[in-house]
Amino acid sequence: MKAAIIGYGKMGREIEKILKQRGHEVGLIIDVDNAADLTAENLAKVDVAIEFTTPSTAYGNIRKCLECGAAVVSGTTGWTDKLAELQELCKQTGGAMFYASNYSLGVNLMFRLNRELAQMMNRFKGYEVSLTETHHTEKKDSPSGTAVTLAEDIIARLDDKSGWVNEPTTDESLVGIESFRVGMTPGDHSVTYTSEDDVLEIRHSIKNRRTLALGAVVAAEFLCGKKGVYTMDDLF
Repeated sequence: MKAAIIGYGKMGREIEKILKQRGHEVGLIIDVDNAADLTAENLAKVDVAIEFTTPSTAYGNIRKCLECGAAVVSGTTGWTDKLAELQELCKQTGGAMFYASNYSLGVNLMFRLNRELAQMMNRFKGYEVSLTETHHTEKKDSPSGTAVTLAEDIIARLDDKSGWVNEPTTDESLVGIESFRVGMTPGDHSVTYTSEDDVLEIRHSIKNRRTLALGAVVAAEFLCGKKGVYTMDDLF
């Protein structure tokens, strides 16, 4: 597999290491200084592009890849109000797109546990649910895309939203998400159910960026040669 890396920060460099370790070739690296090199001619030379940039640039990068016929894997969060638009563009153009708010295997297992737990807890109205997420101080979006996914999955499984969870203030803050930015913390997420009598919590902590980069590369391997819109559920 020959890959393009769009975004050459800490994640981009980790992705580069893993691509090479797994026997792949890096055919193109795009960063702030050479953003103009993200062209149809250059993208035609790679099998897939892996995009980890910023909320302000992700939409344009992914759209460019799709318009140029390049398969694209993205893990940038904080811009997903436009995700459905790009997924529709992918279908219209016959392209290939893979998006996840988090590429860690453990986090995606937590997503599944969270959905199952929310379904079960829906029967018990004496609990209030809350989410806490902690990331490094360089993370641009808040709350994290992972926390938003967890919150949306809980809300989707509630029959009666009144008097059970914190009142939503925005679509991205449906369950009272607390966000913290501390040092170089790669990522810590917890979902907590609290009643007058007890506390039930599920939690996941990432030790380093490698788990995220590895998941993105595996997603790129999965996407090669395919058409359509995919998520981690398809990969699993």
